[in-house]
Amino acid sequence: MDSRSVARHVEDADHQKMRHRLYTLIFPMDDKEDRVLLGMKKRGFGQNKINGFGGKVEPAESISQGATRELLEESGLQCTAEPEQCGLLLFYFENDPVAMEVHVFLAKAFDGQPEETDEMRPQWFNIHQMPFGQMWADDSFWWPYVLEGKKFVGRFWIKADQLTITRQELRPVDSLDFPSPSPLGAARLV
Repeated sequence: MDSRSVARHVEDADHQKMRHRLYTLIFPMDDKEDRVLLGMKKRGFGQNKINGFGGKVEPAESISQGATRELLEESGLQCTAEPEQCGLLLFYFENDPVAMEVHVFLAKAFDGQPEETDEMRPQWFNIHQMPFGQMWADDSFWWPYVLEGKKFVGRFWIKADQLTITRQELRPVDSLDFPSPSPLGAARLV
């Protein structure tokens, strides 16, 4: 069981029983130019989709450390300040017994120039002209919260085709700071 999970604070009892994997998603933002750095995924899960940067959180790191590590590995950008967590997303894929718990961050302070890696091809986009047709289907639901500066929690049920959302719950929240985990009733992570 991973004490870093916060899913139990937003899930119903049935979904809390599922195993969970922790992931991060981080978006470098250039507020002066109204743009965000996205990357075209070149391999693996989400191949050929445009997305933020992210991946699995390693056992020895905090969730925000996982986000900054993934940003560096996938884009060459180094965060120079703690990224701001703006969202929590939970994904339930049809026929998959493991839920994805994705912590969403904004990086507003970073060094370096974006560079293509084995995994991602980075490109700047205007924050008001997102390429939603090439992104995951859920992105268009929660991106407006990012633009409004609101924190959010979302849950998405997705068919096995990884394209079709069959159900979604999305709401703004005042805070993403959840109480310390207790050993009882915590979501199981793999």
